[in-house]
Amino acid sequence: MDSREADTEPVPERTFPKVVVPRWLQVATLVFAALLLSGLASAATPVLVIFMVASIIALILNPLVARTARRLRAPRGIAVVLVYLAFFIILLAIGGLLANPVNSQVQTLQNDIPRLSKSAGDSLGSLQNWLNSNGVHVHFREQGQSAAVVLQRQLSNSSGDVLAFSQTLLQSAAELSFALILVFVISVYMLLYAKPIDRVVRSIMPPGDGSSDDDYPTAVQRAVYGYVRGQVLFSLIMGFSAGLSMWLAGVLGIFPQGRSYAVVFGVFYGLMELVPFVGPILGAIPPILVALVNNPVDALWVALIFVALQQIEGHVVAPQVFSHSLRINPLVVLFALLVGADLYGIIGALLALPIVAVGRETVLYLRRHVVLEPWGSGVQPPG
Repeated sequence: MDSREADTEPVPERTFPKVVVPRWLQVATLVFAALLLSGLASAATPVLVIFMVASIIALILNPLVARTARRLRAPRGIAVVLVYLAFFIILLAIGGLLANPVNSQVQTLQNDIPRLSKSAGDSLGSLQNWLNSNGVHVHFREQGQSAAVVLQRQLSNSSGDVLAFSQTLLQSAAELSFALILVFVISVYMLLYAKPIDRVVRSIMPPGDGSSDDDYPTAVQRAVYGYVRGQVLFSLIMGFSAGLSMWLAGVLGIFPQGRSYAVVFGVFYGLMELVPFVGPILGAIPPILVALVNNPVDALWVALIFVALQQIEGHVVAPQVFSHSLRINPLVVLFALLVGADLYGIIGALLALPIVAVGRETVLYLRRHVVLEPWGSGVQPPG
């Protein structure tokens, strides 16, 4: 027999002894793994939040990076740099467009502070006199003192608390800056290694039919992009509505300062709309305070205007915008926001909707491609 023929003979495949894992042990293992992952998630909450934020940013920018690399025929690293540069240039351009009107109105507000302070002092004195005349003896300020003097006295009495608060604020700012740097670095690495990550995801998930409508990574990116598009559009609509409302209130004489500071109030309200739950309340505070130091009746009108805006926001704008961008039931959206806020505060509420959007696409994709075998399907009934 030829030695070459002997070398080409097929080698029989080795068989290894198998151990059948009972179903109760599979269930116990899954429960233990879920508890272990839950414990790790609780212990490493800041790390998970940073990675989730970086992942969402990478999902948003990945289509732009891929398109840039393809059109310029450039390496992916160059495309990542170009996309981030374009992103920061756009932010700077928007800031530049808003800088002049916002700076002008802020300067006007600063110049108006002495008059507002005097008005606040007069209102405080009138309130004190009215309370004293009705038998409620309080001393907000001494005769002849301005509101600024009263405020300075209160601040000097609580200087220790202010110092402690300042230290805490500086520490929080340092931690936030470090977290933002980590988010930026991690998102860059995710974009650079997007193709290996994509291969891993495709190897885990069942294969689609080859079309973009049945491709899991594409569906996830589309869901996150839809959320971001809806949130930005929502903030723009509400910020413009708030600024226009303040301007109209100034023109009609309901809130005279509204005409002067409409752009500042509108920009601030639009930015605060990015913060779930408390954002609309925080956005309404500056105009209400400015109205309050001028005339309490004006403050009441401003508060009513923002209450009306928030009603329109909750019942008209938000359902129309997010129902098209997220395609998620409003009850699910509300539940996700509440759970996210309860777990991780404002950051959790910000991450809740994109995570739910990704979860929705994952469930829909698995429902199309996965069939669970019924338990006990091979067991014959007794008798």
